[in-house]
Amino acid sequence: MYPIRPARNLGDPYRNPELFEWLDSLEGVPDWLGPAETDAERKGWAPWQRTGNHYFGLAGSTLPGLALAGLIALAGQGLADLSGAAMGLEKTPVSPILVAILLALFVRNAIGLPTVYEAGLSLALKKVLRIGVALLGIRLSLAATGAIGLVALPVVVACIAAALLLVTRLGRAVGLPPRLATLIAVGTAICGNSAIVAMAPVIGAEDDEVSYAVGCVTLFGLLALLVHPYVGHWLFDADPTRIGLFLGTAIHDTAQVAGAGMVYLAQFGTPEVLDAATVTKLQRNMFMVAVIPLMAVLSARDRSAGTGATSGLSLRRQVRQAIPGFVIGFLAMSLLRTLGDLGARPFGVLEPGTWRQLIHLATQTATVCLAVAMAAVGLGTSFTRLRGLGLRPLGVGLLAALLVGGVSYGMIRLVAGPLLAR
Repeated sequence: MYPIRPARNLGDPYRNPELFEWLDSLEGVPDWLGPAETDAERKGWAPWQRTGNHYFGLAGSTLPGLALAGLIALAGQGLADLSGAAMGLEKTPVSPILVAILLALFVRNAIGLPTVYEAGLSLALKKVLRIGVALLGIRLSLAATGAIGLVALPVVVACIAAALLLVTRLGRAVGLPPRLATLIAVGTAICGNSAIVAMAPVIGAEDDEVSYAVGCVTLFGLLALLVHPYVGHWLFDADPTRIGLFLGTAIHDTAQVAGAGMVYLAQFGTPEVLDAATVTKLQRNMFMVAVIPLMAVLSARDRSAGTGATSGLSLRRQVRQAIPGFVIGFLAMSLLRTLGDLGARPFGVLEPGTWRQLIHLATQTATVCLAVAMAAVGLGTSFTRLRGLGLRPLGVGLLAALLVGGVSYGMIRLVAGPLLAR
């Protein structure tokens, strides 16, 4: 037993502060130096133990962020349902996704985000979102995907061309660095932050230029996510395909487009809008294969020969990675749906009811993944960082968003409308 010295100058021994130093001691039980394994213990591990320990540690680092995003998504659903019940309505008029994003924005900017959540939220944005987008392909056959893609193609091309040509010139006119103007143009034209990250090393952009471009695209894409579902509903008289085309071309990032489609689905109960918006956005993503080399060649005119050689290596690497994996996943799920819908028995072995249940399960899984990703988007948006961008980048980002939205609206009216009417 450890001796307890009497308290000095105290009549009550229980007021001795040294008493509590020994409350956790047990006779015969060895003291732990630490619960984790030592380096000596790890040296004797088999390969399967090292692999298992790696993924065990990965789960420990990512679960807090994933759990936080999932809880906020659930809270958004609960608050939306409560608002509907308070108004005496059977179905809430408030989108759960919209509530979750606003709640996440409040949490992030009111009390901040501890670093323990960063790994999980990064996983939600990089992996969970992509899984959700890929699973959405089960909702559409390849024929339906191709039909939407054909109508969307001229709208997509016009929006990309307008952003690349006009936004770069606008940035030059207001005195933005050429590389920053290029990043804002590419992010607005194609697929938001993914395009910015892919383009930055090709043109040799600095870290602060990448941060500024990401901030602009995030801010105005998020605003479009919140507003465009209602704007599209009003502009296109609730026509689901045209609204989907508008959301898919006028909103920047893939996550934001998926979120806007889900907001519309929750608000107006029209899943066709989400389908059309997703196909249109993925078609925009595919244009990275052409746009990255084009912008790299244009940027290289103002750069030295030595820097150009390094950019060439970066260009080859970026072009190989220009087709996102979730695009291939979406098409694979569409192919699976196409094959499963052939004949009386899907794949010759499944009952039609079982096939419908599998489709429903994949769709629900996609919805959960996208809801968690949208909460992560809100948790990752800092108004303090956005305030530090300055007026000129924000002005160019705002005009770029308005420009692409206007071109999208005009092309849908002029070209897509007649095509859909046939």
